[in-house]
Parts: sequence; structure tokens; C-alpha cells
Amino acid sequence: MKGAIFYRLRGRHFSATLLFLTFTTFFFWTWEKNPFATTLWSAQEQFNFHTSEFVVDTLKDSSSDSLTPKKHVEETDSDSTSSGESQIPEKEFDASNFTNSFAPQLEDRDADRTPSSKIEDCNYSKGRWVAESRRPLYSGFECKQWLSEMWACRLTQRTDFSFEGYRWQPDNCKILQFEKSAFLRRMQDKTIAFIGDSLGRQQFQSLMCMATGGEWRADVEDVGKEYGLFKPRGAIRPNGWAYRFSNTNTTILYYWSSTLADLEPLNITDKATDVAMHLDRVPAFMRQFLHQFDVLVLNTGHHWNRGKITANHWVMYVNGKPLKDRRLMAVGNAKNLTVHSVARWLDSQLPSHPRLRAFFRTISPRHFRNGDWNTGGNCDNTTPFTGGSEVSQDESSDPVIAAAVKGTNITLLDITALSDLRDEGHISRYSVKATAGVNDCLHWCLPGIPDTWNELLVAQI
Repeated sequence: MKGAIFYRLRGRHFSATLLFLTFTTFFFWTWEKNPFATTLWSAQEQFNFHTSEFVVDTLKDSSSDSLTPKKHVEETDSDSTSSGESQIPEKEFDASNFTNSFAPQLEDRDADRTPSSKIEDCNYSKGRWVAESRRPLYSGFECKQWLSEMWACRLTQRTDFSFEGYRWQPDNCKILQFEKSAFLRRMQDKTIAFIGDSLGRQQFQSLMCMATGGEWRADVEDVGKEYGLFKPRGAIRPNGWAYRFSNTNTTILYYWSSTLADLEPLNITDKATDVAMHLDRVPAFMRQFLHQFDVLVLNTGHHWNRGKITANHWVMYVNGKPLKDRRLMAVGNAKNLTVHSVARWLDSQLPSHPRLRAFFRTISPRHFRNGDWNTGGNCDNTTPFTGGSEVSQDESSDPVIAAAVKGTNITLLDITALSDLRDEGHISRYSVKATAGVNDCLHWCLPGIPDTWNELLVAQI
């Protein structure tokens, strides 16, 4: 009798165990098959899981000359460095800790992929600047059709243009001389999209000047309306531009999204309404038009400061609700959540968009000395390479973006360290209107450093 009872109980135990294992296996299988099933948990609760790793108690000086992540949080990014917006310093954030806690599912899901931050053939960001007689690639005087006047340093009082005469030579890499006709043939029937802040706009204008040789082109059509790009009422400029080369059906466009977070007015009938800043949602423009892109270049960084967020009435949202966690509301943490969310979403879309090449450009360094943009800082140096002409490091100087794309099929367009050597290439105190006391040590003269970013981009397409 005892033996019979034992076997019955053991049978029930075995059946319950089998049922539990079956349910558990099915649950984790469906969870892994749907990476967005983790969205509600990962955005807020993953962050809370290791909260102590993210809370920063020290405040560092944003005007430091060293190229560290603290500069990635507090910098401004407007078309004018005299925007008058308040700058409230934010506490520094450790990107490596954020990655360890936020992105484990991403790395597990893509463990069989080659990390995009490790370029197989060569490291384009490691090398040196060399003199080049065939520079610049276009005329700063002539590229008026595409180039903003405020960035055309040839039109200002500046007299030294030695910064135009160099090219970047990566170690163990050969980059062919850029040739506009060959480039347009390669990009026939293709669309290149830049989405980001005003540094992304500079890269867009640079590529337009490079593709046209800085010459007036009657065969280039404005197709902004196809992408819903227009100048909103009361705005200083359009929300983007799109041009098509009719001979090759090549489209190059730019869309303004300074933080890469989706922005949604809470009351469209009120001009002064607050705007929901969805940290875990990519811009609607990207979602709508991604299927039309062949090359996508993202960037963000300089608008992630409290002054910009407050002035624009942005209210942080996660999972469709106002953010309540003050730790996640710290600007550095919010930025990291956004760039990881963008990278994760974009990577998930690549299998269904096989022709798309996606790039995430690292941050462009600023070079204010003896102060910041609103406290008398300047970048008056005109001598090239006062800090050296070579980059020997293997790792990126922008660990935030590098961590976001690690383990994905998004390519890291790493321009931070090589651009940091070129402090003489900024707009500086020169302007068309010769406004006294204004120094732009964030944006670059064109022709200039962003041309190199595009050469590295073309080399990797």
C-alpha cells in the first residue's frame, strides 16, 4: 500500500514539474521572440533594478578641455551660440554602468552578431591628419545654394584658412579620393537621410556641397514636401530639407531631431503647450519614412541639457506616461535611455529593411576655452594640431553612443577623437555680420571638418 501511494505521489509531482517546465519554456520563448515585450519593463524598471549604479553625486566642470562624457551632457547645440537659453549643469553619468543594466537582452539576442563598433578591415577613427593639396573639396564662396551663410567662413572676416588643407588618413585603411560623379553613380536610385541636431545639419550641407562640387545645379529638385518637410508657422527655419539629383535619382535629406526622442505636443491648439518628450520612442518621422532610406545617419548630444529642455517645454515621458523617477530624469540618464532605445528599435528593423545601412555618429567636440558659450569662452586658435595630429586609441571617445550600438548591426561613425584635434576649424568669433562678443566653438567652418565625416561615411557605405 505504501509503495502504491508513493508511486502515485511521485507521478503527480512529475506531472506538475513537467507542466511548470513547459509553461516556463513557452513564456521565455515568446518573450525572446518579441524583443518589444520587454519595453514596459526595460524602460523604467530595468533602470530601477540597479538604481544605485546610476545615481551620481559629483558635479564636474563642463568647461574642461578634456574630452570626457561630461561634455556630452552639458553642451548647447543651436545655430547661434548666443541663444540666451539658461544652462543648468547636470551631474555626470557613467555610460558603462547604464549599458550593463539596460541592454543585457539586446546583447543576448544578438550574441551571434559581430559588434558594429569593431570594424573588420580597419578602424577608420584611428589614424592621423595629413596635408592634402586637393583640399578643400568645394568652394566656400560658391556653395551658396546649399550652405548656410553663417557656416561659410569664406564669407566672414576670417583671413586664415589653413584648416581647409588637410585630410584624415586612417591606419591600415585606404580611402579613395572623393569624386562627386562616382559618388552619385554609386548612390543611384538611393536615399541618404540625416536625422539629428544642427551638427547633423552641417554634415548634410557638407554632403550637398561635396556632391555638387559647390556648384549651382539646376537639375537638383527640392522634394521636401514628399517627406512632410516644411517651415512651421512661427518657426525660424523648416523642420528639414530634401533634395533629389534628377540624373541619378539620388535623394539627400535632413530632418531636425535634436534629441532623437519623439516629441508630441500635449495640446496642439496651444502654442505654449508642454511637449511630451518620449525617451523610449523614436521620432515619428523615422518610423514613417524608414522604408524609403538606403543610408541613415543619426546623431544627438548637444541639446541634452536642462536649459534646452526647460526652454522648449519638454516633459519627459516613458511608456506613454509622464516620468516620475527623478533619477531617470537626470539629463545624462535620460539621454542614455533614449540613445539605447533608438539603437535597439533601429536594429530590430534592419532585418525587414535589408537594403538599409544604418550609422550612429558620435558626438562632435566643442572647444570653448577660458569660459563657456555664455561666459566669454573662445576658440581663437588658428594654428593646426596644437594638441597633436594623431589618434592612437582603439576605443571611442564617445562611450555613450559606442555602448548603444554595441552588439547591433548599426555602424559606429566615430568622429569624436579625430575632430577634437581640429579646434582651429570652428566658426569662432567670425561671422557675416561681425557681431562682437559672439564665439561659436561648437559648429564648424564649411568647407571643413564635417567633410571628413562624410568621407568616412562614404568609405563605409
